[in-house]
Amino acid sequence: MRIRVFILVVCMLGAVHAPLARAQAPLTRAQALKSAVSRGARLAVARADTAVAGAQLLVARTRPNPSLSASYSKSVPNYHVIADIPLDLPMLRQLRVRAAQLGLEAANLRYTLARALIALDADTTYTQAVAARERLALSRRNALDADSLLHMVERRRDAGDASDMDVELARVNAGQQANVAAADSLTLVSALLDLQAVLGVASDTLEIAAVDSLGAPATLLVPVMGPAGQAPVPSQTLSEAAASLSLESADFSARLQHRSLWSTPSVSLGFEQRDPDQHGLLPTFGLGIGLPLFDRNRGGIAQAEAERTRAQAELALAQVETRNQLAHATRLRANAMSRVDRDRALVTSADRVAAMSLTAYREGASALANVLEAQRSARDVRAQYISDLSAVWIATAELRVLALTPSISSGQ
Repeated sequence: MRIRVFILVVCMLGAVHAPLARAQAPLTRAQALKSAVSRGARLAVARADTAVAGAQLLVARTRPNPSLSASYSKSVPNYHVIADIPLDLPMLRQLRVRAAQLGLEAANLRYTLARALIALDADTTYTQAVAARERLALSRRNALDADSLLHMVERRRDAGDASDMDVELARVNAGQQANVAAADSLTLVSALLDLQAVLGVASDTLEIAAVDSLGAPATLLVPVMGPAGQAPVPSQTLSEAAASLSLESADFSARLQHRSLWSTPSVSLGFEQRDPDQHGLLPTFGLGIGLPLFDRNRGGIAQAEAERTRAQAELALAQVETRNQLAHATRLRANAMSRVDRDRALVTSADRVAAMSLTAYREGASALANVLEAQRSARDVRAQYISDLSAVWIATAELRVLALTPSISSGQ
């Protein structure tokens, strides 16, 4: 009797949660992705990196300011006014500006990739929440079926057609299914709280409810892999393009440092006055250039070469990781899709076997153990079907991010 009450309490959680569900805001997958991208805290870091790169471009385009000096000497002419105008050599300026432009382009690509990764995190968490909701619905139905089977066995025991051992076996099965339903209820709450954290909802109570279906729509089942089931091979992914631009920017910076052995030359223009032999303003002209006697820019060159070496390593790492992730996600999605196709047929067969075994037991033509085994198989098949569907959603979302290219992302 105690187990039956527990089962009823667990299975009535849907009724208890009904008013709470009405209080929660219904959230679709598209709304979740949009909210995550607009409110995600991690996006601020990528946005700040882009702002830094933009500021570096402004610095690179800035021309050096001239300087003005005035002096007095006891010897004639007494007053001296000289303006020093630094010469921003076009060759060095082009290298400096080009390096900053490439850095800004790389930062923009990383910002686009960061947005895509934030959306992927929200998409994956949303899928997990929907899968948890479907598992909870399945476990509640299993608990109700187990309780109905317990009633049936008790009635048959009272009629002399079943033993006490059958009743105890059915009671154990009912208690196990009630425990599973209770655990799945907590799993759903945890998944929704995780989704709220991804969306930036600061609350310790459930504020949202995932309402989308887990079924695979036609748009999801469109193949994204290449011919013969191979991984998609985009010309250049976002991470690879960003790393390539960073390497090119580092290469321009290294060339700039190698050509900056001599300091910036300057032209001096001015005048002198108060010469007793010559009246009026006396113009002066000069040319200045720093001599690389003590510092031959070894520090700047070493730093630029180290940054270029690091950019080369980051490009190689991005190429290896991206291709590996593409191949892994493609195979995972293809495997999950084939399992989903098999699961559909297995679910139908398992449900039919469970119904037939229950009918046979009701008519006295089958043992209780056969009914429990058939119901367990049906539960396992349906649970696997839910897991495989969620795997398809997650792998597809990952592939969409990995296959993004600079041309595609710029149009989004």
